[in-house]
Amino acid sequence: MRLSRRSLTVAATAVVLLAIGALVADGVDGALGISTAPASAPVEHPAVAPAHSMVAPPRWVAVSVPADKRVTLAADAVAAALAGRGLLRPTVQPAGSGSAGSGSAGTGPAGSGSVGSGSTGTAPAGATLRVVLVASLPGSPPPGPPPTGSPLPGSPPTGSPSPGAALPASDEAFRIRSDGRGGGLVLEASSVAGAASGLYTVADRIRSGESVLPAGDDGRVVVPRLGLRMTDLGSVGLDPDPARFAAGTDYNLNTDVVSSAILPRAPWVDQHAVAAISAQYRQFVDHALVEGYNALTLPGFLEYVTFAGTGVYPAGDPHVARARAMVAAFGPVWRYAHDMGMKVYVKTDMLALSPPLKAYLTATAGMDLTSPKLWSVYQDGIRELYAAMPFLDGIMLRVGEGGSDYRLAGWDYYSEIDVTTVPAVQAMLRAFLRVADQTGIDVIFRTWSVSLGDVGDMHTDPDTFAKVLDGIDDEHLIVSTKYVAGDYYSYLPLNPTLTVGRQRRIIEFQARREFEGFGSLPNDLGDLEQQALRTLLAANPNIIGVWVWTQDGGPLLAGPRTLYLRAGFWQLWDLDVYLTSRLARDPDTDTGQATGDWIRQTLSTDPGTVDALSRAFALSRQAVTDGLYIGPFASRSVKALGLRPPPMMWIFEWDIVTGDTATLDSIYAVSRDQVDQAIAQGDRAVATARQMQALIDGTGAATWATPALRQSMMDTAAYQVNLFQTLGAYRTMVLRHARWLDSGSAADQRAWLAARAAYQKAREEHLRRYAGDVDLPAYNFAAADLGLARDDRDQTMAWLARVLLALLLAALAAGGLASRAAGRAGTGATRGRWSTWPGMAALRALWIGATQPWRVAGIESPSVSPARSWSRLDRVLVWLIPAAVLAGSRAIYAWFAAPAHLILVLGGWLLFALALRLLIGRADPFRLWAAVGGAAMLRTVILLVALVSRGPGRYWYLFWTAPTSRSVYITVAFAAFGWVFVVAFLALHDGYGLVRRRAMGRVVAATGVVLAVLGGLVAAIGLERALTIWNDQLALLPWGLARILGITVYLGIPASIPDYVSVAGAVLVAAGLALGWQGRRRAAGRDRRQGPPANRSALGCRPGRARCRALRCNSVLRRPRRSAVHWDGRPGVSPRTTTSAAEAWR
Repeated sequence: MRLSRRSLTVAATAVVLLAIGALVADGVDGALGISTAPASAPVEHPAVAPAHSMVAPPRWVAVSVPADKRVTLAADAVAAALAGRGLLRPTVQPAGSGSAGSGSAGTGPAGSGSVGSGSTGTAPAGATLRVVLVASLPGSPPPGPPPTGSPLPGSPPTGSPSPGAALPASDEAFRIRSDGRGGGLVLEASSVAGAASGLYTVADRIRSGESVLPAGDDGRVVVPRLGLRMTDLGSVGLDPDPARFAAGTDYNLNTDVVSSAILPRAPWVDQHAVAAISAQYRQFVDHALVEGYNALTLPGFLEYVTFAGTGVYPAGDPHVARARAMVAAFGPVWRYAHDMGMKVYVKTDMLALSPPLKAYLTATAGMDLTSPKLWSVYQDGIRELYAAMPFLDGIMLRVGEGGSDYRLAGWDYYSEIDVTTVPAVQAMLRAFLRVADQTGIDVIFRTWSVSLGDVGDMHTDPDTFAKVLDGIDDEHLIVSTKYVAGDYYSYLPLNPTLTVGRQRRIIEFQARREFEGFGSLPNDLGDLEQQALRTLLAANPNIIGVWVWTQDGGPLLAGPRTLYLRAGFWQLWDLDVYLTSRLARDPDTDTGQATGDWIRQTLSTDPGTVDALSRAFALSRQAVTDGLYIGPFASRSVKALGLRPPPMMWIFEWDIVTGDTATLDSIYAVSRDQVDQAIAQGDRAVATARQMQALIDGTGAATWATPALRQSMMDTAAYQVNLFQTLGAYRTMVLRHARWLDSGSAADQRAWLAARAAYQKAREEHLRRYAGDVDLPAYNFAAADLGLARDDRDQTMAWLARVLLALLLAALAAGGLASRAAGRAGTGATRGRWSTWPGMAALRALWIGATQPWRVAGIESPSVSPARSWSRLDRVLVWLIPAAVLAGSRAIYAWFAAPAHLILVLGGWLLFALALRLLIGRADPFRLWAAVGGAAMLRTVILLVALVSRGPGRYWYLFWTAPTSRSVYITVAFAAFGWVFVVAFLALHDGYGLVRRRAMGRVVAATGVVLAVLGGLVAAIGLERALTIWNDQLALLPWGLARILGITVYLGIPASIPDYVSVAGAVLVAAGLALGWQGRRRAAGRDRRQGPPANRSALGCRPGRARCRALRCNSVLRRPRRSAVHWDGRPGVSPRTTTSAAEAWR
């Protein structure tokens, strides 16, 4: 059978639309890019050291030290340690000052977490610890070449030499030997740093109940394995007000420590607040020194810089006066760490900006991040900062994170994630390193990134790392990297980039694990960090130090109100601060013994209690990794949306239990074959937590250092049990729900409903006990509640979709039968007369619009009588039915819970339809509604078919986890969506007689209206806010995305997209109107007669309008060619006749 030209055109159009749909589906597959691979994370084997009694401390009456305040401070730590063990506090005296006194107080810290009341004891006369500075130790050969770069405390030696061997090239080297006078010891070092390091080691051994001079150590030179042991700034400057922590939902990431001292006008700085910050700072520095650290980082840069002489700030700009006030107020404060022997580095994100600075950079360098002009401004800034604070040892730069979430409220200093290309990063580093070469400071470059831009994976990809840093081997450059290939989660492999590169390297660790309860859970990281250090040090000889975060990381006001050294149960993660320092000095440290040492220093000296707590801490990692992770998912490396989601995606992030379909469905898909094991893992976590609780609760109250510490530990253990019970119930529920979506079986549905009831009970109990508790806060279940509310509606939505689909198909079938019946009946015949009932014309018209839109010109009124036209009911139904179907289907699709989605989708359809209506002028819109409405119904059929199984939940489950189903659906759905525009064109071309160019122009203009209006609406709201509202209502992506960096930032979506869409829409409107403009024509004459209704209706004519040019149409009705195939199945007008009439009108 020979196909008509029209049939071939329609078929070709459909093929093209399907091909485009397939390309779109392929693009979606590529964007999602979901793939998994096994992850090779370290396997932890926590050890418990055998219980033993504490070794009796030495009974020194004096500590004799050189006249240096750093050494004196360290000697005070020794005196405090002895006092903490119940002995008389020895006198700290300058060397050569004579006999010891009777226990005068030192001037330094009172110890760190020392146990005991400081009661006095007796000491043999003359027993002292003498500190002696020597040029070198006996027999030491000349040291080898010094390490490259500016001097750092220590170098990476391969181990500690035996007694009498050479003193390594480290200013922290020391040795301890007996003085042969009955209990006295001599500590020898070649530098003040070595003397202080030795004294802090002695103090640590005393507090731990270990021998000050272990067997075999008499005269052995001790050299720290890593010479740079750096911390953050702890909780210095943070406000401990419980009211600020009460909500528990402040996820701002700002870490400025000077906020309490800032005034909005001159004198700019509150001196009382400065004094409070100074006291906290000194406390922190003293404690860090006691624990073995020798460097720290200070947040800040621009607030101390005036950019004098550059023109950044005009005369009288308050930024200048404020920066000078900041330097005057805080310069002396920050100098204290330097005076005590610590290195001090400022840290900042790049690009660091203020409004005047950005304006200046735009004017002078066009914000070109590779321009020397731009970076010369920052060079001037760092030179000025170093001149104002010459005690600074360098600057730490981060380019991979930043933005508005890090901005301090009320300040106009901020950062932007702009340095995202290899040339930009290299230009920045070279600019700062030129200043470093001139001043002798160091530049520490952090490779951390949230996966934005070309350098987004330099943190984990050795190839990208090489592209960025190969060839930048400056002696003043230090590269700092997190120890795992990702953020501070468990289940991650060690970072491969730490094994490459020629630059000096720092390994970053976090003690207060932000993603594992904000430090509110016992979490002994000793074995994990030891494996990391041993492996990475063996692979890279350029590693020179560690950087431990004692408070930093994540929002500082979310989670528990625990401020390091100042508020809450901060001791819980002080264990990891202590262990990191011990391991940095000696990676072969017995971690079980070190944990026991910390327990004796901090919690209890009772052997039984120490043993019980040691065993509890040894179980902590199993509890945390089971309770906070879904093992089958966490143990695999997953890639999606071009990113690598963290292994704890179901809690994203921090304490936000997610409820989005993308995460939970993907977790189930990865874990499909191990769902029962994943659920059992949650049960195992609860059992482990209860075991820990029993060990802690079984300790005697009198054996603890203080009753408060025991109560805090018991409360923490109870909190952990309850938390893991609640999370375990949620884990079970979401996995059971996903399994039901997958299988559809009644048994799986019953299992899900039972798990749902158990979860709701556990959640209510968790919130009852911990909601509002600032010390042990409840987890945030807001996102989980959103997801659960939608899960509960899946079955209802499925039934509504079935009903609506049945009604829709019934309406289309009725229209088709009516059309067929009318065609068989013949004019005026009784058979098929029901097809002319009111409303049937609308159904017949919609059937033609949905199935044969090229026949839209033949849609005629129910009667050929000049006295009748379409009924009022037909005219209403022809647009009301498609509108109702569109609204109902999209509401079902959105669980009746996403008005933002309905506004966008239904608003788009409405704007498109109204624009087309306006563009046909005074012509009757019946055929337009029939054509576009029929096409919309066809597109809705496809959507409803996807919803009838198990509602929107099943729809999104297949979208996220079934590539084949997703591709088929997107291909067909997109083709059907594109078909709407084709049908609109056909309606204008065939139904209203417009030439192709003009019909195309009107469709383009109507499309432009949609884009311009909706794009402008989103732009007015703001893309980030609009996406947040939309996602909160649909629960498709993690709720926490918008609370962290923002959806646009995290997914790399340009915030200017709505502006471009709106502009593009305006251009389309203009182009469409120009293309489809129809100028005034000279009428062939005026005809005020109505004429035959059928012809005038077919051509869109109305009484009183200019007479159409097809004058012969009147004779056509009088002589219909009944042998022709009729447009709508009724005799009266043949295709050829109508076509010729339309052509004549055009």
